[in-house]
Parts: sequence; C-alpha cells; structure tokens
Amino acid sequence: MPPPLVVAASLAGLEAFVLAGLAVLELANLSSMRLTMGLTTTAFFLAAAAGLAWCAWSLWRVRRWARGPVVMAQLIQLGLAWNLWAGSTKPLSAGLAVVALVVIAGLVHPASTDVLEHEART
Repeated sequence: MPPPLVVAASLAGLEAFVLAGLAVLELANLSSMRLTMGLTTTAFFLAAAAGLAWCAWSLWRVRRWARGPVVMAQLIQLGLAWNLWAGSTKPLSAGLAVVALVVIAGLVHPASTDVLEHEART
C-alpha cells in the first residue's frame, strides 16, 4: 500500500476515534434537562465514528468504494473548520482543515489512485 494511502487511512481512523471520544463525552455530560438532545447527539457521533472507522479499515484493505465516503467526511470537516474560524477556535479550525486536506491529498495522490483503481479491475 502506498504511503499516501497509509496516511489517509490512518488519519481517517484517528478521526473516527475522536468522534467516538466525543460520543463518550456527550454521554458523560447527559442531564435530564436535555436528555433527548444528548442521546441523539451521542448516537450521531457513534454512528459517524463507526462509519468512518469502517471506511478507514476498508482503505487499509485497499477497497475502492471507501474513498468516496472518506472524501465526503473531509469536505464536511472543511466546512466545520470554516465555521470555526473565529476567535479562540482558530487553532482548532486550522487543525481540522490541515487534517482534512492531508487526507484528501493522500486519497487523490497518483499512487493511491493507481492501487485503488487496480483493486477495482481485479
């Protein structure tokens, strides 16, 4: 597997881990005042973490279909980074943007494209 694809899959896996962590934090901060919101947010983070983890694992296994969902997740992350670009959240915004751009670059790198297209032909 080419290094750019390894980096992209690894970062996508790390993103899934962070989403799972956010789900745990949300669950730990449940209150009766916002029980429904807390539970649905936890479920959303868990579902997103599971989906992204599955796609990251599939990229490790060189499955072509996983590239599209991971790119979509990175585009959403870039939108989130754009919205956070103000005041004290600038460092977080920059970090989100850099990670998303590195993952996209790794997925569209010619070496990654070659190996993923080869998988599609076999």
